[in-house]
Amino acid sequence: MTAEKTFPADILIDGEKIFQIGEHLPAAGAKVIDATGKLVLPGGVDPHTHFDLPMFGTVSSDDHYTGHKAAAFGGTTTALDFVSLDFPTLDESVEAWHKKAEKAAIDYSFHMNLTRLDDAIAAEIPSLPAMGITTLKTFTAYNNRLRLSDGDIFKAMRIARKNGMLVMLHAENGDVIETLVAEALKKHHFTPVWHARTRPAWGAVEATLRACSLAAQADANLYVVHMNVAGEVDMLNYARQHGIKVMGETCPQYLFFTENDLRRPDGAKWVCSPPMRTPADNSRLWQGLMDGTIQTLGTDHCPFFFDGTRPILYEGEPVAIPGKELGRDDFTKIPNGLPGVQDRLPVFWTTGVGAGKITPQQFVALTSTNPAMIFGLYPRKGALLPGSDADIVLWDPAKKVNYGVALSQQRTDYNLYEGWELTGYPVKVFLRGRLIVDGEKWLGKRGQGQFLPRQPNAPVL
Repeated sequence: MTAEKTFPADILIDGEKIFQIGEHLPAAGAKVIDATGKLVLPGGVDPHTHFDLPMFGTVSSDDHYTGHKAAAFGGTTTALDFVSLDFPTLDESVEAWHKKAEKAAIDYSFHMNLTRLDDAIAAEIPSLPAMGITTLKTFTAYNNRLRLSDGDIFKAMRIARKNGMLVMLHAENGDVIETLVAEALKKHHFTPVWHARTRPAWGAVEATLRACSLAAQADANLYVVHMNVAGEVDMLNYARQHGIKVMGETCPQYLFFTENDLRRPDGAKWVCSPPMRTPADNSRLWQGLMDGTIQTLGTDHCPFFFDGTRPILYEGEPVAIPGKELGRDDFTKIPNGLPGVQDRLPVFWTTGVGAGKITPQQFVALTSTNPAMIFGLYPRKGALLPGSDADIVLWDPAKKVNYGVALSQQRTDYNLYEGWELTGYPVKVFLRGRLIVDGEKWLGKRGQGQFLPRQPNAPVL
């Protein structure tokens, strides 16, 4: 089952690569995996994850082993993470992230967070493709921490254009957020719902259009991350209709949950940036996926414990990491982020393919092939073709599971989809020809993942 069609065939794997695809392939002496009644998919490619990310005095609870393991159980075999610009140079920052990723359990690559721009950083950006990194993430929020001015985003776009790179954008209005947060705290509004109320949807809409305008003026490519608002889809569609080379990503949480979830007693579980919105926004984002306005489904996986004072067992050992309880009395101190890297494919299959909203081909495109193409990994990843890595998922479309934290390998104490009845689930997962997930058994290991250098001048879909 590929992004183009579903067809009967055998797949012959030689070492780490797909060698041949066709019906009734002769393979004397080969080990045979019987996939009768199953669908055979290319491994998922998650374009947006955060592992081992420091935040608010703690760290995201999944690292490059635990998060990658969880990804594999959900059918994802490639994950793209973000390098924080924590050192004086890009090179030093990338090297620090490589150190973190030495325990990687699936294949991976990096985006570069561009959170400051001076002459030295600008001069260093063209060296990133030689490091295998072809993407720059910019922010219009997080004033005095991550945000670049519009002028600096424009400069970065022009540098990216000259070097075959892609600029990514977190679209919110940092100035409005700063004002509203200060007002909320002054009025003693401390509950999780105020996280959403101080980050208005219109800020995301105008920031998206503003970035599209900058991309048009720089003649550069743009990719808007974690789209969460109906108006963002409208702006993306408008820009694309006017020839601007812009693409979009959304995440499962923005298809199902709303600001009302932050009103719950455990509302901190749903605190992420950008926040949940409304049912109308859920519907418009679904429409964007269905009609091709949005090109990818990522996760923005960045989990924290709901209660980091209470250990959970992970691989037989107790683990407790400070989490969302840090903001029990102040929403501004709740670590922003959610688990999702394992949930993405099973939840999207049931609610998308199973519900008749998207075709199986769209499912593969949105979760594997499109991100592989956009980020310079195709056809090594995201494809079932001779010469592609043998990243293969055996998917049982009839398998029913009661989903939740008991099935999840994500290293945290809750799951957003607790109690959801899902139909369709991966039963075997291969990474470069090696079986790493067999039902509920983990056969992978730390350090088996490989860094994937990416190719510049990737297509705009």
